[in-house]
Amino acid sequence: MYSISPPKELEKALKGTTTVGIAFRDFVVLAADRRATSGFYIAHKRARKIHKVDDHVAVTIAGYVGDAQWLVERLRMEALYYKLNTGEPISVKALATLASTYLFRNRPLVVVQMLIGGVDREGAGLYSLDWLGTVTKEKYTATGSGSPFAVSIIESEYREDARPEEALKLAAKAVRAAALRDPGSGEGIDLALVEKGSIRFFRGEDVLSS
Repeated sequence: MYSISPPKELEKALKGTTTVGIAFRDFVVLAADRRATSGFYIAHKRARKIHKVDDHVAVTIAGYVGDAQWLVERLRMEALYYKLNTGEPISVKALATLASTYLFRNRPLVVVQMLIGGVDREGAGLYSLDWLGTVTKEKYTATGSGSPFAVSIIESEYREDARPEEALKLAAKAVRAAALRDPGSGEGIDLALVEKGSIRFFRGEDVLSS
């Protein structure tokens, strides 16, 4: 039997990195650093941790890279299958439930933490999933070893009615604060603005300098 806390090897996979999700009135912003680590070793300096699943929903990933890529592809396939069968995009909640099911069924073999953010007919939605498949709906949250630093910035400045440019700056500031204090995070910031029917990607450096 496995306890709620992951074994030491799994803890290593879940350490490092900082990913952020913030839900606003009509959109969601996702942010992540670019550093990929293996223990204390910096394995990659240009890792992509934000991925598009459909035109209205994107995810952030943390954990084992292969596991995360497998799960993202499964969600893309499920979203496409749903759209082909119904003629409508899958809801953000339904996609989060599917991700939770995959993680729960494959525990502890699949080690992934994921934030799912999107906009559907119910409005903007943000869901957090841990490696056991636990899913919670959030206004804002963060994963990874830099998450305490990121959340402290968001809590002090969050406004649900913020404009997209303000929201992008807040998410970038949160990840930057984590990168300055957490050795597992760094190498720059990637951002995604998820609106109804569209996803736009930005460089955090450009957003913070504007």
